Amino acid sequence: MAQKSQDKGVPGAVPAVTRPEDIRNVVLVGHSGAGKTTLVEALLAATGTISRAGTVADGTTTCDHDPAAIRQQRSVTLACAPLVHDGIKVNLLDTPGYADFVGELRAGLRAADAALFVVSAVDGMDATTAALWEECAAVNMPRAVAVSRLDHPRADFDEAVALCQRVFGDNVLPLYLPMLGDDGVSTAGLLGLITRRVLDYTAGLPAEVREPDPEHLPAITESRNELIEGIIAESEDETLMDRYLEGTEIGTDILVEDLEKAVARGHFYPVVPVCAETGVGLDALLEVLTAAFPAPLEHDLPAVTGVDGTPRPPLACDPAGPLVAEVVKTTIDRHVGRVSLVRVFSGTLRPEQVVHVSGHGLADRGHPDHDADERVGHLYSPLGATLREVRAGIAGDLCALTKSGSAETGDTISAKDDPLLIAPWEMPEPLLPVAIVARTRADEDALARNLARLVAGDPTLRLHRDSETRQLVLWCMGEAHADVVLERLRSGGVELETTPVRVALRETFTVPAKGHGRHVKQSGGHGQYAVCDIEVEPLPRGSGFEFVSRVVGGAVPHNYIPSVEKGIRAQLERGLTAGAPLVDLRVTLVDGKAHSVDSSDAAFQTAGALALKDAADKGQPTLLAPVDEVVIRVPDTSVGAVLGDLSGRHGRVLGTEPDTTAEGRTLVRAEVAATELLRYAVELRSMTAGTGTFRREFARYEPMPNDQAERVRAERA
Repeated sequence: MAQKSQDKGVPGAVPAVTRPEDIRNVVLVGHSGAGKTTLVEALLAATGTISRAGTVADGTTTCDHDPAAIRQQRSVTLACAPLVHDGIKVNLLDTPGYADFVGELRAGLRAADAALFVVSAVDGMDATTAALWEECAAVNMPRAVAVSRLDHPRADFDEAVALCQRVFGDNVLPLYLPMLGDDGVSTAGLLGLITRRVLDYTAGLPAEVREPDPEHLPAITESRNELIEGIIAESEDETLMDRYLEGTEIGTDILVEDLEKAVARGHFYPVVPVCAETGVGLDALLEVLTAAFPAPLEHDLPAVTGVDGTPRPPLACDPAGPLVAEVVKTTIDRHVGRVSLVRVFSGTLRPEQVVHVSGHGLADRGHPDHDADERVGHLYSPLGATLREVRAGIAGDLCALTKSGSAETGDTISAKDDPLLIAPWEMPEPLLPVAIVARTRADEDALARNLARLVAGDPTLRLHRDSETRQLVLWCMGEAHADVVLERLRSGGVELETTPVRVALRETFTVPAKGHGRHVKQSGGHGQYAVCDIEVEPLPRGSGFEFVSRVVGGAVPHNYIPSVEKGIRAQLERGLTAGAPLVDLRVTLVDGKAHSVDSSDAAFQTAGALALKDAADKGQPTLLAPVDEVVIRVPDTSVGAVLGDLSGRHGRVLGTEPDTTAEGRTLVRAEVAATELLRYAVELRSMTAGTGTFRREFARYEPMPNDQAERVRAERA
């Protein structure tokens, strides 16, 4: 439950920030289990923002208050946790590490100006984290690395650093080395490489700063030399390297200044060892976050246009500039209602201000383009489940709005008299379908309301009601994402069930055939009489349906010929045994009989349908399945496995080519039946250790193999 607090004298209060240069927006990324949330809570406790850190295991964390996160025992949504250190406000954006929740990760990257990669000293990192480093490098986002879980018996800091250097590349160097305690196992402090000082945490935080012991000097000297060379190589002072090589001692102040500049420019990536449980390294990490990471003033802002698409000048991070903010994430709290996390890029957002809300929208996901004026209520600084009221949100800062009538994830908030639209960020396409049905008719309305809220807040969720299969289908990022969505629906009081997803099929004839339809019925003194003979021939794929009449001599009265066509069209829609519409046929009415009294429009409709059914017994009908063209993006090492899997799915490989956007990746193009892609999002992730992605586009319909077609007919009969 979201709580509101206006008490400025308790832990968690947010001092007013009036200058963008006093703000840092940092997104934490890393694989699930690396310890991101635990680290965030330790930093909050270390700065007095909260009285104590919660524990991930029992679900009492400040950030993971979502019931779905508690049940899955991992973060499933983006959480904002602000803290203040040395007068600098740091907005920590804790993101889920599991691939299903990549939409939350994308939102965090959009709101941040720098990224902190959390790498476990026990488990290393996954391939997704490595790919994300490349993505941040492509936009030159400043990065640092926190090596976590130093207290674990299997922790190996040196191996973790070596792994980061192999995967992340050059200029990934530690600023500190762990110092073991008297027991030779636990981490009791850090060895500062630039200052040549020891940070001793034996007595807790803050660390005692002292001179190193003699046995520490060789390790400090070796690693310090490498660090200094890396810093000097990025220095703007071209004489510094020559002076260093000549043996001149480079002052600590100069090294620190050049280090901070290189980190802010995204050219150098410091590594800090941390242990959330014991507090080791937290103060050192806070120093990197506040002194080395850039303020919003130093970060490029997204492009903006008018709501009509007309170009506008680039934004500047100026509290006095035009108001431009973006809804980073919208959630629905059962008690508070709609809560929108907002990044203010320009201007100042104030309570009770009338603003313009506009969005690109995604019509296929339930919220098309929209524009509306609305009044802002109160503004808050979110801290997990607590909303702390603030007086304003200035350029560069993050804040939360509640009960916003129309704001959805990705929307732009701007001035009423000068509405603008921010260029959208790239979001992945959901590719795992889940068919759901309300258990009772009474649940249907509740299901519709709750679905609308979830889809509005989650751009990676798509809702589709298939008119052919009559299924309500949620398109999700993966099984864990689907599980969270279903849990939220059920926690909202909706009783629902999942059913197997059905692919919309088609049916057609493979050879010409003749059909005879006779409808003769006597009931209550009123008769029905109609007879018609037809010829059916298959047409090329995509031709649709043609109806031709070659009746001569008035065998079927002229006014009943449209009735025959109407009955045939109705049967085409109903299909035959599999319930799939019949397509690509020409039906010719060649003969028939009528009765002067008992013939009727309804009778000839029935006779036309019966004639088509009769022809189907001789026309060797076949089922047509949709075939999609897929483009699969995988690491080079996974190409063989993917090609073998496509062969097992009866896919047709069109070719492979290097991915020009990322080194070491390949694009595989293929055509695959849609029935083989229902769970491909899950299976591709398994084959590629979570790094494979794909997109799909409908190509055409093709005949299903006979054995598969018979199985489908039996299932749908």
